[in-house]
Amino acid sequence: MLRRALEFCAHRGALLLALSIFVGLFVPPVARAFRFIITPTVVGLMTLVLLRVDFRAVFAYLRRPVLVLWLIAWLMLICPVLVWALVRLAGSGGPLATAVVIMATGCAATSAPAFARLVGLDPQLSLVASVLSTLVVPFTAPPLALGLLGVALPLTIGGLSARLALVVGLPLLISLAVRRIAGESRLAPYGRALDGAAVLLVSLYGLGVMDGILAALIARPGYVLGAIAVAFLGNYGLNAATTLAFLPFGQRIALATGLLSGNRNMALYLAVMPPETGFDVLIFFALCQFPLFLSPFLLKPIYLRLVARA
Repeated sequence: MLRRALEFCAHRGALLLALSIFVGLFVPPVARAFRFIITPTVVGLMTLVLLRVDFRAVFAYLRRPVLVLWLIAWLMLICPVLVWALVRLAGSGGPLATAVVIMATGCAATSAPAFARLVGLDPQLSLVASVLSTLVVPFTAPPLALGLLGVALPLTIGGLSARLALVVGLPLLISLAVRRIAGESRLAPYGRALDGAAVLLVSLYGLGVMDGILAALIARPGYVLGAIAVAFLGNYGLNAATTLAFLPFGQRIALATGLLSGNRNMALYLAVMPPETGFDVLIFFALCQFPLFLSPFLLKPIYLRLVARA
């Protein structure tokens, strides 16, 4: 019965993710209750992702240095400069403009492989991009934010290394141990159930990350709604630009890179930004979860059609 329930969650994953942020938004006690389990859900999610990953495909991508280097350079260097240039061209300024440029400096979301699998794209490439971009973000984001915006980002190599060990290293050890003990043949029939468990964990994360958003919406509805619109524009704009940039590598790779480029790890910035950081900037990072969680529901039919055609 549990297996069937988890497989149902996998089948309806896009809808469940979309519902989770609205439940967290409109039922504040639920969001508050799940706020403190955000890090454990991220660790559990990465463990489930690694249990489903085909490591041969991961290493196959690592043997394509041109693709990988171009992907990391595009995500971590070109995208922030591109967003900054567009913001300047539009004549925008203020905290919201600052926040959207900082968003573009972020690494790919830890949940990128799970989201890719939900919409029928390649989770292996998303895993490579998520891990490598997290490795390089302390070297790229602070100088870019300082040079483009005059903002000092408190990202340290030591702090990011500890976080990477927690959210990638620990799940990797757990997943390898489970694979060793259970064996690939025993795990294979439970693939969809593992996907469903991943959906549930991401949904719990979505509940927790909405803590405080309803109060902000009531207090400043104009800014919050405008910031949500900018978050969608930034997410889907990066998605479209990245897809076009990677079309020479094939449509499947282009679609996968587009999705992970739009979905950046804002939880990292929410965790490390100092208390004196402006409210308008911090709330934007939280509001970026709306396009992230709604993208499987909104974009899955498009991706399935394009992948089938490819």
